Amino acid sequence: MIARAVAVQRPSLFQRMAQENSTVRRLDGLMLVAVAGLCVIGTLLVWSSTRTWAPGSTGLVKKHLLNEALGLVVCGLVAMVDHRVMRAYAPLVFLLSLVGLGLVLTPLGATINGSHSWILLGGGFAVQPSEFSKVGLLLIIAMLLAQPSEGTDRPRGIDMALVLLAAGITIGLVMLQPDLGTGMVLAVIAASGLIIAGVRKRWIVLLALLSGAGVFAVIYFQMLEPYQVARFTAFVDPSVDPRGVGYNSTQSLIAIGSGQLLGKGLLGGGQTTGRFVPEQHTDFIFTVVGEEFGFLGSVTVVILLGIVLMRGLKIARECEDRFGTLVAGMIVCWFAFQTFVNVGMTIGIMPITGLPLPFVSYGGTATFANLIAVGLLQAIKVRRRTFT
Repeated sequence: MIARAVAVQRPSLFQRMAQENSTVRRLDGLMLVAVAGLCVIGTLLVWSSTRTWAPGSTGLVKKHLLNEALGLVVCGLVAMVDHRVMRAYAPLVFLLSLVGLGLVLTPLGATINGSHSWILLGGGFAVQPSEFSKVGLLLIIAMLLAQPSEGTDRPRGIDMALVLLAAGITIGLVMLQPDLGTGMVLAVIAASGLIIAGVRKRWIVLLALLSGAGVFAVIYFQMLEPYQVARFTAFVDPSVDPRGVGYNSTQSLIAIGSGQLLGKGLLGGGQTTGRFVPEQHTDFIFTVVGEEFGFLGSVTVVILLGIVLMRGLKIARECEDRFGTLVAGMIVCWFAFQTFVNVGMTIGIMPITGLPLPFVSYGGTATFANLIAVGLLQAIKVRRRTFT
């Protein structure tokens, strides 16, 4: 009897992805859907807000789509890496982020919109190292605070001191640009890391005192640029100079209010088309949401951002690895603070600080940093158990 070889058919890629223990099945699909929805909305808004003045009939939307596509690829690659392995490379990532911030202060740096925080790459592309510094700082903080003191669940004193040193250096380099908005985000990342790690109250008090001293020093030594002082002046009283320092705040409220309940429709916003609000494709993109999609569209964007935050909190809560919990928690605080400030400044409850709206605003480096953070959250979600 002649034995016949039986060909063993290997499962296809889609079959492997559909298996219960596959990496794809363990991803947080709801978060990815919310991020994708925000990216789609952002693409439409970038098209609407740039088509009348940027080169070509599509404005900056093609470059924005390229940035998103590359960012999604990076997000996928990061999600495939075991976040516990990233702990070993956290010092390297942090040092690279400091090098980037240092290069900005050399002749390689360029000034855009009053902030010397860019490095021009040619071909119309530029990189903003301060965006990557958010990722570098939160990774090094998570690494330092992941090992608690023996017999307790609190971090060691030396590690907390190193966290303050790392945060101080990073924020200091950013403030030399100066970039007050990013400096605030970095401070929130550091503070949230310490709180999540369960530091004693005296350390929180010390951090608050240091922050207060830093604010006093900035004001006393007049370290703010004139345009930054003007932004705070406009926040206190937008009517003080509606054609000068209060112009952005006034026009922003007009644009959002004119959208009413349902909005004027995509490409139908007069404030957007006429460019009455500066930087509507980046810092003030929420005014385009309000004018063209109305109150319901604005609420939809806020809900999608809320989904990302809630799923991030769930990932942080369920992760059995202290490093993963810290990383996820700091990312959520980063996104939450930046969203609150961006939306708040367009509706007049926060001063104008130049922070983009995550996943919606136009931008290359900011898009990459945001999607890298999403990749980190997905990596933690996939391997949230200690032995997976």
